[in-house]
Amino acid sequence: MPTAQNTVNRSSATPGESRSGRYGSSDLKPDSIMSAKKAPHETSVDQLSAQEARAEHEALGAEIAEHDRRYYEEDAPTVTDAEYDALRLRYEALEERFPELKTAESRTQKVGSRASEKFSKVRHRVPMLSLANGFADEDVEEFVERIRRFLQLKGETPLVFTAEPKIDGLSLSLRYEKGRLVTAATRGDGAVGEDVTANARTVGDIPQKLKGSHVPEVFEVRGEVYLSHADFAAINARQEAAGKPLFANPRNAAAGSLRQLDPAITASRPLCFFAYAWGEVSEMPADTQFGMMEVLRGFGFTVNKLTRRVSSVAEMLEHYHAIETDRANLGYDIDGVVYKVDDLNLQQRLGFVSRSPRWALAHKFPAQRAVTVLEDIEINVGRTGSLNPIAKLKPVTVGGVVVSNATLHNEDYIRGIGGNGEKIRGGVDIRIGDTVVVQRAGDVIPKVLDVVLEKRPADAKPYEFPTTCPACGSHAVREVNPRTGKEDAVRRCTGGLICPAQARERLKHFVSRNAFDIEGMGEQRIEEFYAEGLVQRPQDIFTLQARNERSLKRLENREGWGATSARNLFDAIEARRSIALNRFIFALGIPHVGETSARLLARHFGTFDSLRETAKAAADPGSEAHAELTSIGGIGPVVAEAIIEFFKEEHNEEMLDALLAQVTTVPVETVAAAHSPVAGKTVVFTGSLEQMTREEAKAMAERLGAKVAGSVSKKTDIVVAGPGAGSKLAKAKEFDVQVMDEDGWFALVGRG
Repeated sequence: MPTAQNTVNRSSATPGESRSGRYGSSDLKPDSIMSAKKAPHETSVDQLSAQEARAEHEALGAEIAEHDRRYYEEDAPTVTDAEYDALRLRYEALEERFPELKTAESRTQKVGSRASEKFSKVRHRVPMLSLANGFADEDVEEFVERIRRFLQLKGETPLVFTAEPKIDGLSLSLRYEKGRLVTAATRGDGAVGEDVTANARTVGDIPQKLKGSHVPEVFEVRGEVYLSHADFAAINARQEAAGKPLFANPRNAAAGSLRQLDPAITASRPLCFFAYAWGEVSEMPADTQFGMMEVLRGFGFTVNKLTRRVSSVAEMLEHYHAIETDRANLGYDIDGVVYKVDDLNLQQRLGFVSRSPRWALAHKFPAQRAVTVLEDIEINVGRTGSLNPIAKLKPVTVGGVVVSNATLHNEDYIRGIGGNGEKIRGGVDIRIGDTVVVQRAGDVIPKVLDVVLEKRPADAKPYEFPTTCPACGSHAVREVNPRTGKEDAVRRCTGGLICPAQARERLKHFVSRNAFDIEGMGEQRIEEFYAEGLVQRPQDIFTLQARNERSLKRLENREGWGATSARNLFDAIEARRSIALNRFIFALGIPHVGETSARLLARHFGTFDSLRETAKAAADPGSEAHAELTSIGGIGPVVAEAIIEFFKEEHNEEMLDALLAQVTTVPVETVAAAHSPVAGKTVVFTGSLEQMTREEAKAMAERLGAKVAGSVSKKTDIVVAGPGAGSKLAKAKEFDVQVMDEDGWFALVGRG
């Protein structure tokens, strides 16, 4: 039976935590709007210049952020709902009139307050992963078939799942040592969360001491903190009676309550907790998911009574639709059903891909839709030069959220053409002035789904997608993929770094949360610093303090700044002079290199110099370096080519030299078993494997800390060869690489 002492237990997977806050357009009630005080901004938005609008937008954003901080962190708001709503309405009106003000850092995009730095941080021993989502019954069928293919299970072979409601709350991890609660942490970014132990101790459903006589030495319990509908209504009634702002929904109320700095406030709110997973466990007390739920119940936790064992797609869907039908009567919020392979040994064999386990699926309830008018189409230029069409909509409520922007994907989508050249929407194009159907599913970006053709204005004309960049005027082209001969779906600006939009977006990406994550250097700050010439390239960020000290116009003397705010920014920059290699690679914004690819590259090469040297040498298609780069598991030819092209650019090389003079990269942490004999080794599987599928073999090797490559090179450590092994086996012998069969592999590593 596997334990978390020698493997990462994938039942730590939890739904991605949504960060919606207490305030937002969805919270504006007609009576509060009508009774709102007149905003202290007498000038009509239509009469403002762009410069005036930007200044007011920044000031309003800071004011709203401060109100959010007082509410979320101090539970002590200083304005009424009506006053707050008036500020929000003015702020949103500015963004409607001047769309360039609406960025990812905008308060309309970031509702609520960031976690207080007063909470200490907890690194999860086992990451709290996300779940893959499915929205249709067919997605569930494909999920089951995919698992059967991976495990080579025939149709008649039993395959059992658990099915449980997907609670809409705040993910929490509870660590017990010798049966006693020692730490409680929020999900955070999956790797590091906030320490909320004192607050968690006030939740009635969370035992201080586990029941029973056979409690593991270490046991991390994971689940969801939530509020029932009745308790939520009672809390809002008390808020209203006390003249305090009302919470928007139970999820946000639960999140705000658990993150209080004063545990007494948390204790005053009747939070509940459903347990459904675990993290690090010193000794596994059961060998099935359902069995573990029974163990959790025996330890004193509340486990959702709607959790079932199901053994077919038909049973999975039957349970899903039964829960969906009774959803309104449950007394708490859910947004779908989660299916998990019941057998923990099979979970371990299945492993995970990217940040999600292969053995679990969140079957979300249907997306919510609404009908509104498309008022305009605007083009946003991304960091890679992509021209991204954005639908500007007459505001409409979709699933409780006011939507005024939606994605239009690309120019073919607007024309009614799908990814393979097929007609979509019956070939009907999308035009300005059309009445459209908008869809929103969970936290997914809203999209324009369809056109109500009978309501199309008589003078509506087909939309002409721009062929020049709206930011710099350079040609915008659709490149042809040399391998397929097909035109790329995305039109891109050819201006490169001369394009201010690309330069700004690359800087925003560089400082973003999953890259350098520099506190105080958000999108609006990048816009400001770029416009003033203070930060034009990534390396400029790290010379900002030195240049500021020599400047006559110092940051701390500017309006809205001060010695403290300037010092905080410089301290945040200093804290990022040392950064994990995978974050550094991701921050560079290389096309097609996302977080997963960056981690694969960091693990394979170990140092940035090694990656850089290999990528530059790989410009020769016949080189050993090219073979190595393209053989890395998970790095396909498109990604490899993008990496090669990035390092071929002289201006990128200059930027890297200047940047690496300012920062230091450190190797990524590995999750390999401490005593794995293949940790850090490069392994190639070839031939017909008889005891496991190729995907299963790869998952096992990666779980043990090995790097799986697709081809043999001089840097390969082990080749596992089955019957029919051909050129790879010959290459292994040529390079004197260790070769073994499946039995030899299992003898080396065990059954994983």
